[in-house]
Amino acid sequence: MDIYFKVKSFSGKIIRTTRSHWELITKVKHPEMKGKEAEVKECLRNPVEIRRSADDPDVYLYYLPYDRHFICVVVRYLDGDGFIITSYITDKIKEGETVWKK
Repeated sequence: MDIYFKVKSFSGKIIRTTRSHWELITKVKHPEMKGKEAEVKECLRNPVEIRRSADDPDVYLYYLPYDRHFICVVVRYLDGDGFIITSYITDKIKEGETVWKK
């Protein structure tokens, strides 16, 4: 597997992404995230809020303020291993169960 980066998150779990998946996020899904690897890592290490997805209990949304918006990193945990599903900039924190808040 071509790991692009991995981060020990605020929750103490390792979260990773592959180079090909990061390229999918930054070239196809959310081009605004290109070059924002440092911000994504910071979001995972030091979020202001973590929410559990309303649709999937294995998916968590990490939030970090960014300008007047938030960076959201969406992570799925499978057998204790975390991987980034997507990341984007949003104007508000989405619905879901608050797991942790700063």
